[in-house]
Amino acid sequence: MTEAARVRRLDSLDDPLHLAQLCDVLIDCVDGGASVSFMHPLAPLKAEAFWRAVADGLARLDRVLLVAQDGDQRIIGTVQLVWAQAENQPHRGEVSKMLVHRSARRRGIGAALMTAAEQAARDAGRSLLVLDTADGAAARLYERLGWQRCGTIPGYALWPGGGLCATTVYFKALGPPQNV
Repeated sequence: MTEAARVRRLDSLDDPLHLAQLCDVLIDCVDGGASVSFMHPLAPLKAEAFWRAVADGLARLDRVLLVAQDGDQRIIGTVQLVWAQAENQPHRGEVSKMLVHRSARRRGIGAALMTAAEQAARDAGRSLLVLDTADGAAARLYERLGWQRCGTIPGYALWPGGGLCATTVYFKALGPPQNV
């Protein structure tokens, strides 16, 4: 990651600038073909509704939102940790919506976001993380960071422009399970 970029946690989305910048990152990723739950073109109001739902999750403390900001404090990447909802899974979380703006890629931002997410999970007493992703650059990143590939599900979702894509499921053990 460049020296000018830093990763930090946002506990709310009360700042309209943060909300707008997160919408920009999400829309850019969908425009670039990322299979992240949305079809192209992603309307700004739909992106905003997504981030407002994330804000609700932050308020309920059922997720963590990390952002990468450049030297101008512009959000250029993000990742979320969603804590397991099932009573018998208090030790794990799910990595969700790891997004890096196309203009900021290949600078180590994705790796920095994932490293921060893993640390946030450890800090919260979590010992296991899971995620799923379409094959490609993100899959290579996760494998470089020590994530274990479980398998691939063909035809799992649609690419933003249409057509089925597969998803690959990964996990990473963060340490011994905590006494829960």
